[in-house]
Amino acid sequence: MTDQLAPARRTGVIAVLRAASAEAAVRASEALVAGGVTGLEITYSTPDAPTVIAELTARFGDAAYIGAGTVTTPAQAEAAAEAGARFLVSPGTRPDLARAMLATGLTTMTGALTPSEVMEATELGVHVVKIFPASLGGPGYLKALRGPFPDAPLMPTGGVTPGNLSEWFAAGSVAVGAGGDLVSGADLAAGRYDEVERKARLFAAALAAVRG
Repeated sequence: MTDQLAPARRTGVIAVLRAASAEAAVRASEALVAGGVTGLEITYSTPDAPTVIAELTARFGDAAYIGAGTVTTPAQAEAAAEAGARFLVSPGTRPDLARAMLATGLTTMTGALTPSEVMEATELGVHVVKIFPASLGGPGYLKALRGPFPDAPLMPTGGVTPGNLSEWFAAGSVAVGAGGDLVSGADLAAGRYDEVERKARLFAAALAAVRG
């Protein structure tokens, strides 16, 4: 499990990309990497997500940590693995889906919010428990979960900003997922990739400050 966690820990910030087109996803990913955010979660709400994953993997290789998000079926997990994804993320935890994701051999992250859901995810053996939507409870909620689950690998997604990044890590995050606060739908729709890169630099600087 340590090996499966290592890339996520190193990457620190994983951008959650929900683009209206494959081209927009690729261009946003280029802007993110240029800005210093190398964790790229290409969600299945993006058209042709496996194609985007394959293109980004060919383009960046080991310089970026590329995976698939919003995985809701075993077929999606398999397609992402074939495209070269290194991790899989589901918004929730379903035993059949979690097992299919784990069967690919890729780092598996499934969503949870309540203590019962965290228990189910960890019992299934997923590598990372995605606390979503983390904005509902903030860093204080993540810290509270650390009480009964001191060793659970938790990754908050939702409500993560450069301004509170240090609080999330202080609360015990192994990594964080950042969606609209990093790659907003408005920026993508307007083609403001320079703005995506600017925000990525803010996240990268905040992460560097956390790491001293």
